[in-house]
Amino acid sequence: MTASDPAKKPQPELAAARPLMVALALSLAAAVALGLSRFSYGLLLAPMRADLGWSYLLAGAMNTGNALGYLLGALATPALMRRLGAWRMLVGGCVLAGIFMLLSGLATGTAALFAQRVCAGVASAFTFIAGGVLAARLGSMHGSRAGFLIGLYYGGTGIGIALSALLVPAALAGAQRHGAAHAWQWPWLALGLACLAATALLAWPARTIGQAPEGQAGNKRFAARDFVFGLGGYFMFGAGYIGYMTFVVALLKDQGMRPGQITLFYALLGLAVVASSRIWARMLDRFRGGESLAILNALLGAVCILPALTSAAPVVFASGVVFGAVFLSVVASTTALVRHNLPPASWSAGISAFTVVFAFGQIVGPTVIGWISDGPGGLERGLVVSAVALFAGAALAARQKALAPAA
Repeated sequence: MTASDPAKKPQPELAAARPLMVALALSLAAAVALGLSRFSYGLLLAPMRADLGWSYLLAGAMNTGNALGYLLGALATPALMRRLGAWRMLVGGCVLAGIFMLLSGLATGTAALFAQRVCAGVASAFTFIAGGVLAARLGSMHGSRAGFLIGLYYGGTGIGIALSALLVPAALAGAQRHGAAHAWQWPWLALGLACLAATALLAWPARTIGQAPEGQAGNKRFAARDFVFGLGGYFMFGAGYIGYMTFVVALLKDQGMRPGQITLFYALLGLAVVASSRIWARMLDRFRGGESLAILNALLGAVCILPALTSAAPVVFASGVVFGAVFLSVVASTTALVRHNLPPASWSAGISAFTVVFAFGQIVGPTVIGWISDGPGGLERGLVVSAVALFAGAALAARQKALAPAA
């Protein structure tokens, strides 16, 4: 072995000895895939809608396009991951997400923006699924801390949300000071650069996790019929939560909340996502069936409806903080469900299947809720529908049982 070998090959001992550092680096992938690439759109919806003359239906359709891309990416990921490996999928997805975000800052046509949102969704799926597989592998190396490490990965989405809450208003203000024709384009450029910077920080630590161990396939493979209620509950989660994340900022603007308060609301929501990895870790380790998914869906439904009932700032802020502390742990709960019930060789297929139904839900949610919000009752009625979907998801998930251990 030459002296240059360590610089060329991963060092698995880093993931073994410093799992917290590696999990934090890996969490930047979730920040790219969702926090920066998807949820930042909620902050940009109002200025884009005002500048481009969109209805809420069209504005929601943009997130539907992103979810469509996410679905296509989720369908393609298992085959690509077998060919390329999880780490290459992760880094490639992050780079593509950054590029498509930059392109969103260079267009004004509705068709071009829709196409870029679709492409960003594909890249997000590559990133998020590959990161989930690597997080599950890291958790398997540290069984007593698996729930925390997996939750920490998904909690990284909150880093992206909080960063978006800071970057978007600052870039908008800068664009307005310089008289930009379309001020909302500057935030897309800033977000794209942030995605590429995050990629540079996460690439090497994520590589140290290594590949899936051989010879551990066991007798079980992923079969959708074994997880039908969990998949159904996750579909309803995808349809319900995305309405809140797409339209809550627009609702707060309509209710007269000041820009500074909205920035604080979104930043606190993001920080709560980061904290969620610690809050729910024990529950994710304890329950092998759909209990975690059911509990978290029910909590989300309860807080989702609050901004539709009152514009009182303390209640609205409580809604955002609790929502942030819960919603990405729903995603972590499905990874935990797969990890508890399937061998490592089947984790990629299981996580991808849950991602596919999640994407279907996100395709339905924004368009339906946008259409409802254009009618009587406005955005408030749209959030009520989101809450109903989440409660339905809780009811379905409660029926998901753990699989019997292999004989």
